[in-house]
Amino acid sequence: MLILNDTEIRSLEAGWTALTDCVEQAVRVADAGDYAQPIKPYLRYGDPRNRIIAMPAYLGGDFDVAGIKWIASFPANLERGIPRAHGVIVLNRADTGQPYAMLNGGMANQLRTAAVSGVVLRKFRAARPEERFRVSIIGWGPVGRSHMDMCIGLFGNKIEHFTIYDIRGVDLSSVPDGWRERTTAASRWEEAYEGCRVCITCTVSASRYIDRIPPAGNLLLHVSLRDYRASALQELKAIVVDDWDEVCRENTDIELLHRETGLTRQQTLSLADLVCRQALDGIPPAETVLFSPMGMAVFDLAVASLLVKQARLQGVGTEL
Repeated sequence: MLILNDTEIRSLEAGWTALTDCVEQAVRVADAGDYAQPIKPYLRYGDPRNRIIAMPAYLGGDFDVAGIKWIASFPANLERGIPRAHGVIVLNRADTGQPYAMLNGGMANQLRTAAVSGVVLRKFRAARPEERFRVSIIGWGPVGRSHMDMCIGLFGNKIEHFTIYDIRGVDLSSVPDGWRERTTAASRWEEAYEGCRVCITCTVSASRYIDRIPPAGNLLLHVSLRDYRASALQELKAIVVDDWDEVCRENTDIELLHRETGLTRQQTLSLADLVCRQALDGIPPAETVLFSPMGMAVFDLAVASLLVKQARLQGVGTEL
């Protein structure tokens, strides 16, 4: 078994184009039906904010891998000076079930999350090309930072400016070299929300706070799932999810819209619709697009498989 930790995964420098291509290929394999992914259970005890999630899956095609991600989210960890999320991904050989790799830590999860957003951002840009655009990130934790890296990696020459907001403040020294002069630390979330073409929410907010209708024609990459009040989203017609059965539960904003406005599966698009059927091409440019992903285990397996292959080629990690 190959063991990879965060530092080793970071050293691979997998590249955002390769990571995004990997997720897009996984979307195509899953759309063809060559996968298995049961609804993930949530383990809760003690503080109701805490959860540990089991995400088993099989992904066929050239991936041909089974496995599981086991990820804990404890928001109060931030007050203890340790990361909110901790997890492992275990990969099993599809033919024998033998575990052959384990990725320990949050880096693989960050890469997968941002790569999925990258797939949507690429499709959005292809359907609505413009010379330059502005990006806002609300929530400047590890996931927010990985999204900035992804945006720079895929569209650095097209990004005019970043605006970042975090309730704890933003130290611009944490922004990648060469981008600080094109980055503003906002003092209010409204500054970030209204001054961009692409708005990425990566918070662990305990309550919904976004009560403003988004600017027309924007892309909302709603990674953190529980930021919007129903009044801000209820008029949107272009809502994209990764998996309706997964995302319409656990008090997400999609479940809120389902409960309060009657939103149904048939009124949403899937990530596969964007990748395999170019669904964004048929949406008028003035329509705001919301992408709300719960997170699919098949994408974790796809990205983990890519990282393991790169690690073995580069001699990185510990073989047991």
